[in-house]
This record gives sequence, structure tokens and C-alpha cells, in this order.
Amino acid sequence: MKKIAITLAVSALLNGVAFAQSNDHREAIPHLDHAFVIVMENHHYSQIIGNVDAPFINAYATQANLANNYYGVGHPSLTNYLEIVGGSNFGVINDNSPAWHNTTCVSNLNSNTASLEGAPNICPIAGTGLDGATPAVDTTNEGTPASPIYNFPLAPAKTVGKTIADQLVEAGKSWKTYQENQPAFGADNVNWSDGLLTNTTPAPVYGVPHLYAAKHNPFVYFANIQAGTNPHNSLNNSVGFETLYADLKSGNVPNFSFIAPNQCHDQHGRGSSEVGPGCSTDAGTIAQGDATVKQLVTDIKASSAWKEGNNVIVIVWDENDYSSLPNQVVTIVDTNYGSQGRQSNVSYNHFSLLKTLEAGFGLDYLNHAKDKNVNLMADLFN
Repeated sequence: MKKIAITLAVSALLNGVAFAQSNDHREAIPHLDHAFVIVMENHHYSQIIGNVDAPFINAYATQANLANNYYGVGHPSLTNYLEIVGGSNFGVINDNSPAWHNTTCVSNLNSNTASLEGAPNICPIAGTGLDGATPAVDTTNEGTPASPIYNFPLAPAKTVGKTIADQLVEAGKSWKTYQENQPAFGADNVNWSDGLLTNTTPAPVYGVPHLYAAKHNPFVYFANIQAGTNPHNSLNNSVGFETLYADLKSGNVPNFSFIAPNQCHDQHGRGSSEVGPGCSTDAGTIAQGDATVKQLVTDIKASSAWKEGNNVIVIVWDENDYSSLPNQVVTIVDTNYGSQGRQSNVSYNHFSLLKTLEAGFGLDYLNHAKDKNVNLMADLFN
């Protein structure tokens, strides 16, 4: 009987089932020294996997570990970014810019009201309260009854206005968000930029490409980050890609790196009128993103930081671009310590990713990451 029990346990582990099906066994996730999370944009799983315009990503998905049953939580982009880093939408269900340093407004979290399309800019997130409901089928936020949007259904839940960044600093660990085309002078008051000119610059007649966008930098929406009272947890943690490559070259990288390519290189495809040439077609956008992922992964793996300790690269897409398909997205997990070439059919979402990173860093589960139905991604991280 003992031999049978051991055989069954080993078989379950080899098939990535034992811990993946249990959502609270944090010991299933090895200690992490560095995590690099690269967020791509607005494509359904089937639009990337098997696409000839993404040769590196497809090869990487077979060489590393691939989640075949991973979902964005809702729409639009900012909502998903907040959910990746904070386990909640914090009442924000739009892509609006921050209401920078506004100390007189009441955050949606504190007021228990959702910030929908057409609402004012987003009051700095702080406090506790209820986040916004996510309907399973949405016909209001860029959806229609004829072409509805599918979400991961969530009822409003009690939420605290903090992210994994706050948790890391409290635990004596470090973080940065690396934002391509963020201007060198910083993220403060910048809603969009081409790396030099911003929304605060008098626009030239030809316009300014919106390559960097605050909506892809979730940390800048939080009151404590904007206030910068903690020098280890402020807008100074938001830097450009030139700093990313310098940090990788020196090996001096934070424990947690949140990496957002610009709106051409993230495969969003905003069109040449908004982000410049090369992004006017979906094929061009996917090819641009594939080349970007290749460079990022190559440089991360060439860094001395990758070679020391337990480290992971996660490439995740935020949502499926308002398709009437289910909100399934590609998620690739690559570790320097575990098995490779594994595919998982376990049900995961953005909360699973946050929960797994928190387990790896020895942190408490935050907001929806502690929900009972949120699985740890142990079969991909182990």
C-alpha cells in the first residue's frame, strides 16, 4: 500500500496535478529571488499560438512552460494590469489617466462606486472598500448584445488599496516597473509620451505618438506611490527601458521587475496614427512584439542575475481585445531551476499569477489572490 501511495504521488507530481489542484499549498512554489513579468497586449490565445508572425514566442512556448487554460479577468487593459499586481480592479473599469496628486477626491474603492467609461480621471487609489463587479457577459464596456464581451465573473469583494509592490517593500525586498518610452525625467504627471514629448508638452502639428501610456503602468495610480513618502516605493521605481538594459548588464536588478513594452511593441496595434509606422496592421504588430519578447528574454538570460538563485520569466497577455471569444490569453513561464516543456490545462487567471508570485516571495495573498477558487500555478513554476 505504501508503494502504491508513493507511486500515485510521484505520478501526480510528474503530471503537474498534485499541487496545481490545491490552491493554498504555498510550499509548492519554490522561493523566488527574481521575477520578470512581461505584459503583452490584446490578443486571444488562438491569435498568438500557431501564428507564423510570432516565431520566437511560439518556439519559446514549447521550450518553456505554457498555460493552456489561462484567462484575463475583465476589460479593458488597465483593469487587468491592476488585477495582475493587486488582485483587484479597485473599482476601476476603464483606461482613464490618473488624477495626479488629487487629495480632495474620494477613490472608487472608498466610495464603493465603479469608475466606468466616460468617468473623470481616476482618483488616486487608497483605503479599503469594495472593488467593481465583473459580469460574465458584458454588453456595456465596448461590447454589444450582438457581440458581447466575456469576462471572468466576479462579485464585488472587500479590497485593500495596495499592490505586490507595497508587500515587497514591507518585506525588505525591491521592485521596479520598466516602461518603454517613459520619458527620462520620470512618470509623474505623464499620461502618454513618445519618450521625449508628453501630454504636458505643447504638441507639434504632426502630433506625438502615444508609445508610453500610463494605463499600462498600474503602480502610478496609487496614492502612496504618487505621494512618494517612502523612497523605496514611489514614482522613482518607474523607469524606462534604458534603465532595464543597464540593470541587466550590471546584474543589479530588483526582486520583482514588471516590464511593459510600448504600444507598438506590446502587440496592441494602436495604428500608425497613434503610435507610428509599423503598427498599422495586426501582422506587423505581432511581428514587432515577437522581436521585442526575443530581445527581452535574451537579455534577461544573459544577465548575471538570471544565473544566481531561483528566477522566473513570465510572459502574459492582458486580455483578448474585446473579442466575442472567451477571454483566454497566452501565458508562458520559464524558470532557471525547474522542468521545461510542460503544458498545463489547469484553470488559471491573473489572480493565480499574483498568488503564485506572492507565494514565491513569501508574501501574504492579496485581495482576490486569496480567493478559494484561485489556483497556484505550481505545475508551471515547480
